[in-house]
Amino acid sequence: MLDIYRQIQDMSLSIRNKTLASLEQSNFDLIIIGGGITGAGIALDAILRGVSVLLVEKKDFGSGTSSKSTKLIHGGLRYLKQLEFGLVRETGVERAIAHNNIPHLVHPEKMLLPIFPDGEFNHWSASIAISVYDRLASVKKKDRKQSYDRRETLEIEPLLRSEALQSSIQYSEYRTDDARLTMELIKAAQRHGAEAFNYVECTGLLYEDGQVNGISAMDTIHSKTYSFYGRNIVSAAGPWVDGIREKDGSLEGKKLHLTKGVHLVVPHEKLPIRSAVYFDDFEGRMLFAIPRWSATYIGTTDTNYTGSLDQVSTNQEDADYVLEAANRIFDIEPLGYSDIISHWAGLRPLVHEASKGPTEISRKDEIFIADSGLISIAGGKLTGFRKMAKRIVDLVRKRDPQLRMGACETRYFPIHEEHIDSYEDYQEFRETMFELKKNKAQLNRRQVYQLCDTFGKSADRIIERAISLDGHPIENLLTAELEHCSEKESIVCVDDYVNRRTSRLYFDIQTVIDHQDHILREMHRLLEWTDSQFEENRITLENILADAQKFKLAISPV
Repeated sequence: MLDIYRQIQDMSLSIRNKTLASLEQSNFDLIIIGGGITGAGIALDAILRGVSVLLVEKKDFGSGTSSKSTKLIHGGLRYLKQLEFGLVRETGVERAIAHNNIPHLVHPEKMLLPIFPDGEFNHWSASIAISVYDRLASVKKKDRKQSYDRRETLEIEPLLRSEALQSSIQYSEYRTDDARLTMELIKAAQRHGAEAFNYVECTGLLYEDGQVNGISAMDTIHSKTYSFYGRNIVSAAGPWVDGIREKDGSLEGKKLHLTKGVHLVVPHEKLPIRSAVYFDDFEGRMLFAIPRWSATYIGTTDTNYTGSLDQVSTNQEDADYVLEAANRIFDIEPLGYSDIISHWAGLRPLVHEASKGPTEISRKDEIFIADSGLISIAGGKLTGFRKMAKRIVDLVRKRDPQLRMGACETRYFPIHEEHIDSYEDYQEFRETMFELKKNKAQLNRRQVYQLCDTFGKSADRIIERAISLDGHPIENLLTAELEHCSEKESIVCVDDYVNRRTSRLYFDIQTVIDHQDHILREMHRLLEWTDSQFEENRITLENILADAQKFKLAISPV
């Protein structure tokens, strides 16, 4: 089934529409509902085992929870408090696997945990916990915890408030771009034969003799409906899992418990931390402050959520909490609403546990099997995507023994099409790109590094394309990025590009503000928008930028 479409990895809209139509009434070994990190991981695992796969996502790939996490591939130090040793061990091991399999997207990040007298941890308890954490996660000796006294801590991070600071412990985590990781998994699955479509919504389930054997779906771009059939149907729809179970008539027993997590982004010069910091709110919760590109992001909250699944927003209470926590821990000019340049709010689809609050509910994934045969997976963490996928595909193999399927191949699978063997090699590639291209492309180090961190080795071709264009250097780069994304990464609307394909909306928003007209014109050209589609996307971009900066309108600082 590896036709020209997959060989050249053409994911343009014209090819997409023809392919969708050709698959009408097709039969697949596995249909996956949901194009977040879990669904993408399942698609890749299954296609590598030799089964036919269709994945549908009602919005954009990764547009739900999988683009709104803390953007860490981490082991969950705080889960030791809940005695979830198995979860810590599994996610700790999975961190290293993800780092090896796609090093340009999974970056080592030293995390500093400052110790204060009224904090969640004292030095002794933190030291023991992190030592256990390092052991469970099989952390290499050179990356295991380091303890520092007050003076040494302030040398590492001078912005910490010094009055009550006692000491600190530094340990190893990994930072990622969750939406980019999801996209790369989708692309890898497609390269090996999977069919995956964004903006195709599962509108219903199809049955034969009481067993689910397909889905009805709508291409929301063109309002066309399709029927697809499959031997096995898996719902990996995140916060929408219970909605799919309800369509199936199997929403009984355990249900989802949604909690909201909010992150604020401020300019790095407003919070110019040298190190990522895992810090205390002195009320029983921990937060992160993490530098990235020209920004620092802070979060997260963890509150119960019962509102709309499609419109999750950051409110003033959320912003107050995060800002107050940061202002207590850092010796800086107090951060206020006017410093917030962007933000995001996402939902965690946890499995409900009676009498437990948001922070106490387990982050373990759970699988539900309906009488109809519908398989649903919920819960889990970004870090555990590969292992969750393995569990699902192993289950499919067990339940459908006539389906010929090989063993799992994802543990050592290079995810990006131009794999880089090690993080050291990636760092060398990134620096080489800067030295070779900076003058021709008229880009600074941050801009080149940002491009490499986003697209890996594909950054080389993007920069070369930008160099070949006449015009403003940044607009040339944006054009080259848009050409790449329109041809190979299924962008449909402006939000896909500025948010999930490049993360510019969060960490480089000024570029979007300064060049929004150019972005819209180029997308109009590349995607062949109608005038009404152009106007719709213009309004969308205006609204996105206004929402990102809405707290600037608040006059009083926190």
